[in-house]
Amino acid sequence: MKTQGEIEAAVCDGMSRFEQEYMGRGPKEIRAHLLGDLLVVRLQGVLTAAEQHLVKTLPPDKGRDLLKQVRTQLIETARPTLEALIAGITGVKPLSLHHDISTVAGEELVIFSLSEAPLYRDAKKK
Repeated sequence: MKTQGEIEAAVCDGMSRFEQEYMGRGPKEIRAHLLGDLLVVRLQGVLTAAEQHLVKTLPPDKGRDLLKQVRTQLIETARPTLEALIAGITGVKPLSLHHDISTVAGEELVIFSLSEAPLYRDAKKK
Protein backbone atom coordinates (compact mmCIF):
# COMPACT_ATOMS: atom_id res chain seq x y z
CA MET A 1 0.00 0.00 0.00
CA LYS A 2 1.28 3.46 -0.93
CA THR A 3 1.58 6.49 1.31
CA GLN A 4 -0.40 9.64 0.55
CA GLY A 5 2.79 11.26 -0.75
CA GLU A 6 3.50 8.31 -3.04
CA ILE A 7 -0.03 8.52 -4.48
CA GLU A 8 0.35 12.25 -5.06
CA ALA A 9 3.78 11.76 -6.68
CA ALA A 10 2.44 9.03 -8.98
CA VAL A 11 -0.45 11.30 -9.99
CA CYS A 12 2.04 14.07 -10.81
CA ASP A 13 4.14 11.69 -12.92
CA GLY A 14 1.10 10.34 -14.75
CA MET A 15 -0.46 13.74 -15.40
CA SER A 16 2.88 15.13 -16.57
CA ARG A 17 3.28 12.23 -19.04
CA PHE A 18 -0.30 12.77 -20.22
CA GLU A 19 0.34 16.48 -20.82
CA GLN A 20 3.53 15.70 -22.77
CA GLU A 21 1.98 12.98 -24.92
CA TYR A 22 -1.52 14.38 -25.41
CA MET A 23 -1.06 18.15 -25.27
CA GLY A 24 2.43 18.36 -26.74
CA ARG A 25 4.29 19.73 -23.74
CA GLY A 26 4.55 19.07 -20.05
CA PRO A 27 4.02 21.52 -17.22
CA LYS A 28 6.91 23.44 -15.73
CA GLU A 29 5.62 22.55 -12.27
CA ILE A 30 2.96 20.14 -11.03
CA ARG A 31 1.49 19.37 -7.62
CA ALA A 32 -1.23 16.94 -6.54
CA HIS A 33 -3.17 17.13 -3.30
CA LEU A 34 -5.30 14.27 -2.03
CA LEU A 35 -7.98 15.66 0.26
CA GLY A 36 -10.24 12.81 1.35
CA ASP A 37 -12.25 11.87 -1.75
CA LEU A 38 -10.99 14.87 -3.77
CA LEU A 39 -7.82 14.90 -5.82
CA VAL A 40 -6.63 18.35 -6.90
CA VAL A 41 -3.91 18.61 -9.54
CA ARG A 42 -2.30 22.01 -10.17
CA LEU A 43 -0.19 22.36 -13.30
CA GLN A 44 1.82 25.52 -13.90
CA GLY A 45 3.49 26.67 -17.10
CA VAL A 46 1.24 24.65 -19.41
CA LEU A 47 0.58 27.06 -22.27
CA THR A 48 2.40 26.37 -25.52
CA ALA A 49 4.12 29.20 -27.36
CA ALA A 50 1.28 29.19 -29.92
CA GLU A 51 -1.34 29.43 -27.15
CA GLN A 52 0.51 32.32 -25.50
CA HIS A 53 0.69 34.11 -28.85
CA LEU A 54 -3.02 33.51 -29.50
CA VAL A 55 -4.00 34.99 -26.13
CA LYS A 56 -1.77 38.05 -26.67
CA THR A 57 -2.76 38.87 -30.26
CA LEU A 58 -6.53 38.41 -30.21
CA PRO A 59 -8.86 40.66 -28.22
CA PRO A 60 -8.64 39.51 -24.56
CA ASP A 61 -12.07 37.91 -24.33
CA LYS A 62 -11.85 36.19 -27.70
CA GLY A 63 -8.38 34.68 -27.23
CA ARG A 64 -9.10 33.55 -23.68
CA ASP A 65 -12.47 32.04 -24.54
CA LEU A 66 -11.12 30.26 -27.61
CA LEU A 67 -8.21 28.75 -25.67
CA LYS A 68 -10.47 27.65 -22.80
CA GLN A 69 -12.91 26.02 -25.26
CA VAL A 70 -10.14 24.09 -27.01
CA ARG A 71 -8.51 22.94 -23.76
CA THR A 72 -11.86 21.92 -22.28
CA GLN A 73 -12.70 19.90 -25.39
CA LEU A 74 -9.30 18.18 -25.31
CA ILE A 75 -9.75 17.25 -21.64
CA GLU A 76 -13.30 15.98 -22.26
CA THR A 77 -12.06 13.84 -25.15
CA ALA A 78 -9.29 12.43 -22.96
CA ARG A 79 -11.55 11.91 -19.92
CA PRO A 80 -11.55 8.07 -20.15
CA THR A 81 -7.74 8.05 -20.29
CA LEU A 82 -7.44 10.40 -17.32
CA GLU A 83 -10.02 8.51 -15.27
CA ALA A 84 -8.22 5.21 -15.96
CA LEU A 85 -4.93 6.81 -14.94
CA ILE A 86 -6.33 8.06 -11.63
CA ALA A 87 -8.19 4.81 -10.89
CA GLY A 88 -4.99 2.85 -11.53
CA ILE A 89 -2.98 5.00 -9.14
CA THR A 90 -5.52 5.48 -6.34
CA GLY A 91 -7.44 2.21 -6.61
CA VAL A 92 -10.64 4.28 -6.52
CA LYS A 93 -13.06 5.11 -9.34
CA PRO A 94 -13.30 8.81 -10.25
CA LEU A 95 -16.89 10.08 -10.25
CA SER A 96 -16.29 13.41 -11.95
CA LEU A 97 -13.58 15.57 -13.44
CA HIS A 98 -13.51 19.36 -13.29
CA HIS A 99 -11.09 21.49 -15.29
CA ASP A 100 -10.14 25.12 -15.76
CA ILE A 101 -7.17 26.99 -17.16
CA SER A 102 -5.92 30.53 -16.57
CA THR A 103 -4.61 32.23 -19.68
CA VAL A 104 -3.05 34.94 -17.52
CA ALA A 105 -1.10 32.70 -15.13
CA GLY A 106 -0.63 29.76 -17.52
CA GLU A 107 -2.00 27.55 -14.77
CA GLU A 108 -4.36 24.62 -15.11
CA LEU A 109 -6.43 22.92 -12.41
CA VAL A 110 -7.84 19.42 -12.75
CA ILE A 111 -10.01 18.18 -9.90
CA PHE A 112 -11.20 14.60 -9.58
CA SER A 113 -14.09 13.70 -7.32
CA LEU A 114 -13.54 10.09 -6.24
CA SER A 115 -16.11 7.47 -5.23
CA GLU A 116 -14.38 7.26 -1.85
CA ALA A 117 -11.18 8.32 -0.14
CA PRO A 118 -8.29 6.10 -1.27
CA LEU A 119 -6.64 3.91 1.33
CA TYR A 120 -3.03 4.67 2.09
CA ARG A 121 -0.54 3.89 4.80
CA ASP A 122 1.06 6.44 7.10
CA ALA A 123 4.52 7.58 6.07
CA LYS A 124 7.34 6.21 8.19
CA LYS A 125 8.70 8.72 10.64
CA LYS A 126 12.44 9.28 10.64
